[in-house]
Amino acid sequence: MRHLLNTTEFSRDEVLEMINLGMAMKANPENYRQTLAGKSVVTLFEKQSLRTRVTFDVGLYRLGGHAVYMDQHNGVMGKRESIKDYACNLSRWCDGIVARVYDHKTLLELSRYGTVPVINALCNLYHPCQVLADYMTIMENYDDITKVKLAYFGDGNNMTHSLLITGAILGSSVAAVCPKGEGPDAAIFNMAAEIAKKSGAKLVVTDRVEDVRGYDVAYTDTWVSMGDNTPLEEVKDRFMPYQVNQKLLDDTGIRHVLHCQPAHRGYEITDEVMDGPASIIYDEAENRLHAQMAVMATLFNQGNK
Repeated sequence: MRHLLNTTEFSRDEVLEMINLGMAMKANPENYRQTLAGKSVVTLFEKQSLRTRVTFDVGLYRLGGHAVYMDQHNGVMGKRESIKDYACNLSRWCDGIVARVYDHKTLLELSRYGTVPVINALCNLYHPCQVLADYMTIMENYDDITKVKLAYFGDGNNMTHSLLITGAILGSSVAAVCPKGEGPDAAIFNMAAEIAKKSGAKLVVTDRVEDVRGYDVAYTDTWVSMGDNTPLEEVKDRFMPYQVNQKLLDDTGIRHVLHCQPAHRGYEITDEVMDGPASIIYDEAENRLHAQMAVMATLFNQGNK
């Protein structure tokens, strides 16, 4: 039984196969309308969502499957009843679990005790579905993923971790450009660095914007993660030097900009850039649908190939 918890479960060829499948589904959706016919998938959401909720629901419908949405109104997982019992019960009724949770440990328990595939739709440490859509979007604009250099600007968070890991798997170089003390988790960076030794990817953590001159893609995310109630104004001075604005693009020569959204315009990114010619942000958002359809087709059809 295979799951998608942080992308390390898959080889480079398998990651590329899923991305290419997503591209095929985008180009010819009519060919995949019965791919998950008769399949029912539970989508568990502890955290708020726009893109993740809609794209999984619509994606399952387009593949011929059925989504059963559950949120906190059914009771907090692990409190009303144990996560183990959630996993054991849901596995008797459904063909897969998509979970957007606060703590990665919840996903580990769901995958440990359940008997159906589990997809991480976001947790505190990783966001693998987003990063697959990100690299799909990059591959739509660049011929050789191994030659692409991506610079992430801002807070070292779950998105940073997934970019480092998946970039390393694909052999695509990634720099995390963060204020001192705000970089990615050291253990996760070291895990990605071990993968990069085999793939040839160059991974960098720096607090100097000038270190990414000549890079191709800028990526940013909110400076305060969902669930953290710190006002953006309190961190503005620390993070403003890492804002993705036109000056940063001019100084570095970066050609394209990504943002996983929701975006806080005027903070981590300016209107000028988000709505400008370098932005491929809405292509990226659209590709959440296609990349996730590819993941679901791959995982929820195990044994049926």
